[in-house]
Amino acid sequence: MNKVTVNPKLLQWASDRSSKGQSELEGRFPKLGLWLAGEDAPTLNQLEQFSKATATPLGFLFLKSPPVERLEIPHYRTLNDKIVRAPSTELLDTLHTMQRRQAWLHDYLLEEGREQVSLVKCANPKENVNVVAGRVRDLLKLESNWAAQSRTWSDALRVLQDAMSEAGIVVVVNGVVGNNTHRVLDVEEFRGFVLVDNYAPLVFINGADSKSAQMFTLAHELAHVAFGSSAAFDLRQMQPAGDAIEQACNRVAAEFLVPEALLRKMWKDDEDDPYDTVARTFKVSQIVAARRLLDLALITRDDFLEFYRRYVSQERKQKDLAASGGNFHATSPQRVGKRFAMELVRALGEGRILHTEAYRLTGLSGKSFRELAQRAQESGLD
Repeated sequence: MNKVTVNPKLLQWASDRSSKGQSELEGRFPKLGLWLAGEDAPTLNQLEQFSKATATPLGFLFLKSPPVERLEIPHYRTLNDKIVRAPSTELLDTLHTMQRRQAWLHDYLLEEGREQVSLVKCANPKENVNVVAGRVRDLLKLESNWAAQSRTWSDALRVLQDAMSEAGIVVVVNGVVGNNTHRVLDVEEFRGFVLVDNYAPLVFINGADSKSAQMFTLAHELAHVAFGSSAAFDLRQMQPAGDAIEQACNRVAAEFLVPEALLRKMWKDDEDDPYDTVARTFKVSQIVAARRLLDLALITRDDFLEFYRRYVSQERKQKDLAASGGNFHATSPQRVGKRFAMELVRALGEGRILHTEAYRLTGLSGKSFRELAQRAQESGLD
């Protein structure tokens, strides 16, 4: 068998950047230790398999030295790590997939003569928070009590997602890389990211995160769109990083979901369960309610952290008990983005894109793509 000459440093780099541990890779590739030591080399077939196992483009393994991979957008971290950690392959691959979809959609909408999305760069971080929150709500065509009209906070989350899609924002919710359930996205690394574009702004929510936290993430991303600021963020303990833009997005998101004036008006510190009362009033999850009470110093940081740990622990147990793969076809519009799917189906009908390209952009084909197309058409987006 012909062996392939490859720099052992590249094999080590690919191993290190992979989400799989060294022992797992050695289980699949028994001679990996020899390859890394330069005492043996893989065949082309083995190198191709190693490339897939480590989610490394095959071409990278033929470079002279490991490339330096960086996110093309700022990555705001709540905790200031002394060591700047490299982005995971899961985050990089997800970001690049979203960028490809956005690039196609931007060109298509421009050729169609569509107008720019009015929410993009509609505000300045130095503006009054109440003014910005009100402007965003108006551009989304939401009434002042839009959330209260929903039966539950999960219903309110869907209302907000649909309103953003109607306004021209591609909203994607996915907890894995593409459709690969073996490559789960790490919530500790990022809760979401935003790619600003005048015609095709895109927000991505890490679907591996709890549903209860996704509402605040979505509102935070909405503020990023309004300020015209692309970024990824982890929002650990639902707290923003120290960056000025992140702080401004946090304030707008909080005011958008739970207006300060209304909260102070109804607040009573002797409530038996204040988090539940606020949650039911504003149709947000209890975790978002607690986060807002901390913002306004109505509870202490210790109170919040105690509640946060207890809530997350309980939610994790409930998630484990109810764990299931879900309905693949039913969730595909969320994973692709309703707005993107609808425009893609329209372009197909107009003959503006080939099926092969549509399959490549969505990672779906055959029956799965037809299901997506049907659900997109039923969504009724303008």
